[in-house]
Amino acid sequence: MRTRKGAARHKAKRRLRKAAKGYWGGRSKLLRAAKETILRARRYSWLHRRERKRDFRRLWIARINAAAHMRGLNYSTLINGMKKADIRLNRKLLSDLAISDPVAFDKVAALARAAVEGGPAADQQQTGVAAEA
Repeated sequence: MRTRKGAARHKAKRRLRKAAKGYWGGRSKLLRAAKETILRARRYSWLHRRERKRDFRRLWIARINAAAHMRGLNYSTLINGMKKADIRLNRKLLSDLAISDPVAFDKVAALARAAVEGGPAADQQQTGVAAEA
């Protein structure tokens, strides 16, 4: 006996129309238009999920740079000093620290500045931080 795919096709169309719900005009009612619109929407959502990560990183860097400038440093010097002082904070955390706890950010900036300048104070402060952490 020949099998037909009426039930499966109906289910696929129903799933397609459910995904296209809320689209304007034929994009929610006509199958081909709905399918094309859904494919395009999914492609953009995939791309924008990755773009959102870049946007947030850019925002965190801008905030860190502004906070660093208030303390007489620029962003690259701060990050370089943090690496030399072996302070491992990601940009999200550092940005949040600059906003919510400026005193802690002052300490991080002071340690980074001392590490960049490379004086004996940097070694003493670095061991002090290691003991606290």
